[in-house]
Order: sequence, then C-alpha cells, then structure tokens
Amino acid sequence: MDPIAPGTAPTHRAAELARHVLRVEAAAVAALAERVGDDFERAVELILGRSGRVIVTGIGKSGHIARKLAATLASTGTPAYFVHAAEAAHGDLGMITPEDVVIALSNSGASEELLMIVPLVKRQGARLIALTGRPDSPLAREADVHLDGAVSEEACPLNLAPTASTTAALALGDALAVALLDARGFGPDDFARSHPGGSLGRRLLTHVSDVMRPAPEVPVVGREAALAEALLAMTRGGMGMTVVADPDGRPLGIFTDGDLRRALEKGIDVRAARIADLMTPQPRHISPDALAAEAAEVMERQRISQLLVLDAAGKLAGALTTHDLMLAKVI
Repeated sequence: MDPIAPGTAPTHRAAELARHVLRVEAAAVAALAERVGDDFERAVELILGRSGRVIVTGIGKSGHIARKLAATLASTGTPAYFVHAAEAAHGDLGMITPEDVVIALSNSGASEELLMIVPLVKRQGARLIALTGRPDSPLAREADVHLDGAVSEEACPLNLAPTASTTAALALGDALAVALLDARGFGPDDFARSHPGGSLGRRLLTHVSDVMRPAPEVPVVGREAALAEALLAMTRGGMGMTVVADPDGRPLGIFTDGDLRRALEKGIDVRAARIADLMTPQPRHISPDALAAEAAEVMERQRISQLLVLDAAGKLAGALTTHDLMLAKVI
C-alpha cells in the first residue's frame, strides 16, 4: 500500500491497513483447508507410529512459530520440545533419538541452518516432516513428509515481512496438534492434568470432596428442634444454614438464612416455632465424587448458596457454600 499521503489522518490509514492485513491472513488460512490431504494424514500416521518425541525446529520468525507448535503438541498429548536450528548444529542434536520425529519449519524451505542439520537428523534415524511455503524447496525434497504452507502474498504492504506465511504455519501446526489429540483420544481430564495451575485444571481436577466441609463441621439439628436451637447451630456453623437430619444422619431438610428471613416476614414466633415446620424438605445434594464445577453449576442453576453432600447410603458426608467454591477458585 502507498505511504500515507500528506494531510491524511494516520488513524484512518491504520484502520484501513489493519483490515487489509486481516483479510490477507484470513484468506491464507482458508486456502490451507483446500490443500490438506494425504500428506497431512501421512504426517499424523508418522508421528503416531513412532515411540519417541516430536522435535520442532526453525529459525527467525519460523522459529517462534515452531516454539509455539512444540508447546501446543506437548500440552495436548504429544510429547514435544523445541530445538533452535542454530543451536542444533552446536550440540543440541544430541537430544534427538532414532525414534523421534523432527518437524522443521521454514517458509522458503532453504534456510541454511536447517539444511545443515537435515543429514545429521537422518543419520540419527529420526524422521523428518517439513512445513514450508515451497513444495519444490530443498527442505521439502529431503523430508519424509511435506506439509504445504504456501501463501499467495504476505500481509505486509511491502510483501516482505513474514506475516501471512507465519499465520498459515501457525494454523497448520494447530491443525496437526488437534488431529493428533483426537487420534490419541486425549480428553478434558488429560488436558487438565497438563494444566494443573490454570483455571481449567482447577475445574476439571477439583472434586466436591476436596472443597466441602466434612460432616462433623456442618451444623445439624434434629427434626424436633426448636427454631431457637437451629439458629444457635447456624451461628456456630458459619455456613448460613443448618441441616435437619434423622437420627441416622440422613438429611430431612435444610434451613437457611433465607428461610429465616421469610419466616420473620410471616410473623413467626421464634420461641415457639419448630424447625420441621420451617425447613425446606428434600434439599438439593451432590456426591462427594462429583466435580466441584458440577456443584457450582447446580448452585447457580437452582439459585442456592449452600449444597449438601451425601454419600452412597444417603447420609450426610458434608456440605459446601459458594464461598467455599470461590476460595478454591472453582468460580
């Protein structure tokens, strides 16, 4: 695109240029879908058929994309790591074993640093997948499998800076990682185990039993208890509720601070009232083995702040509140 003309508002030019970049890069990624075929499937089969790891390498902007691809593969069930192409020729090739697969990224397919290590990779017995923008390039010719990441133009107005080509390589790498994820049967629990520090990990790995307050800490009164006795139990428990249970520990109902407000609005005699007349029978409950995220969903859907936890025999195992879920960073 032409330089900004004198007197042209730079902000208008910037918005116009941004739209051009996004259109070019979107078109480059869309064009990849038409070229995905046998070579892509061979790449997936090659990786699945090897017992080693995937080593992703590149230099310059392709190196940055290679590093991201290695991270995506590793987090989705395909053990992988990044090796800088320049460092590979200075000792890092020792990381490669005969059962590994090397994925080399280069738009030109002629990067000297990559071509230098190709014979050494093959001598090690590893297999090579090349992701380039030129199917007739030296790197593509030497590869066991070539993935075509060619673009018709760069999004840079000079058609020089790696923009659309790196976006295409990034998208094709993501497609490879997702195809491998699917082929391995990699599920949400697997993903959570590789992301234990993130919010998803907390949601998928945290169970109700991890965050609930155990039964001995939950306020409980009997069916014949007076309202005054239930209020004392609520105050001691600090959960904004008390469980009403039978002698065997099976909940008959729940009495919350919301129930108390409604009772007072009706003019209930606090001294004479019995808890059995004011409780909410058949309270919502969940299993201690359920995910804490499930408990959060039930509480949100039912618009309740407390949830009982019952064991397989229907006895009180514990209880939790929205505050407990917040402390555990589940919500």
